[in-house]
Amino acid sequence: MHRSHFVAISAALAVAGASTVAAHSLEELQAQLGDRESYFQPIDKESPDFTLEDADGRAVALEDLQGKVVILHFVYTSCPDVCPLHAERIAKIQEMVNQTPMRELVQFVTITTDPAHDTPEVMRNYGPAHRLDPVNWTFLTSGPDRPEHTTRNLAERFGHTFSKFEDGYQVHGVVTHVIDRKGQWQANFHGLKFEPTNLVVYINALVNDAAKPHAHKPQSFWEALRGWF
Repeated sequence: MHRSHFVAISAALAVAGASTVAAHSLEELQAQLGDRESYFQPIDKESPDFTLEDADGRAVALEDLQGKVVILHFVYTSCPDVCPLHAERIAKIQEMVNQTPMRELVQFVTITTDPAHDTPEVMRNYGPAHRLDPVNWTFLTSGPDRPEHTTRNLAERFGHTFSKFEDGYQVHGVVTHVIDRKGQWQANFHGLKFEPTNLVVYINALVNDAAKPHAHKPQSFWEALRGWF
């Protein structure tokens, strides 16, 4: 990694206070995030399962992503307000993750709740328009063989709704879902005001299996980050 990238990440983490995070378990880290991040919600239950299709018609199931931390969110591309902002927030987090060795163990997933409008061509253009890197990002839809409301129903299983009106507008919340490497839905980050580095710290804990018991004092995220270079 270029030194400029290291300095940029280091500065961002310092501003967020990420160097203070040295939890012995995922539960301790969640407690710390609960104190410092107003938009963090621990979940800790089995993730809703799904099998959808990418822009090239390939089937993608949640089980195909096991072994990676999954950062998942729902959008519809004709959304005039928060969906583009949500995608750009995800792109910022992806950029931070992808400048570290975590890149190989994190998958970013966008799911459309408007399959009728969000054709494969629309989906293929969405990533470049919002600076999402296809190296570990995919855009999923219900596919032609499933009901049009499939992905809106999936959003409901993740705890929030996309209510569609006749003009195509959808009323919905903004939630970033975090699924661990074993398919366990661990947390939500709500809205657009959460601190991105808090999510990056949380992703790091899941990548490194922070829930495992430690026989010795674990490194802080800051110490681990310095060890990557």
